[in-house]
Amino acid sequence: MSSVIEQSVQARMVASAPRMETLPATLQYDRKDPFAVRMAFPAPATLEGTEVSWEFSRELLTAGVDTPAGEGDVRVRPFGYERTVLEFHAVEGIAMVHVRTAELRRFLERAQELVPVGDEYRYLELDRNLTDLLGGTGGPPTP
Repeated sequence: MSSVIEQSVQARMVASAPRMETLPATLQYDRKDPFAVRMAFPAPATLEGTEVSWEFSRELLTAGVDTPAGEGDVRVRPFGYERTVLEFHAVEGIAMVHVRTAELRRFLERAQELVPVGDEYRYLELDRNLTDLLGGTGGPPTP
């Protein structure tokens, strides 16, 4: 079984124009980083002309499909029965996209199959991260 889930979704950019532009996006969940979800937008879909990726908690996405969630750079809330709004706050401004709620639920179900909620700690590589933090020696630095 793969340790990474990727799912393409169609996002609709909310703009001041009456018609919302549809753009591709990719959701990603990696068992090695079990608390996080990534959403990437390809270069042609961004103002900068480079791929833009946002990282936020799986818990935020899970909560946000049913009730408004988030207070920081990423906020998620239901929009009617079939859509969920994701807001991405940056210095340059706010980007708001609509995604079909069914697509988000399918992605979250796949992530749940890979790493059940509550079992995330089992997939953290704490020993390796601690070794990296300590300079790769496996122990405290010597004076």
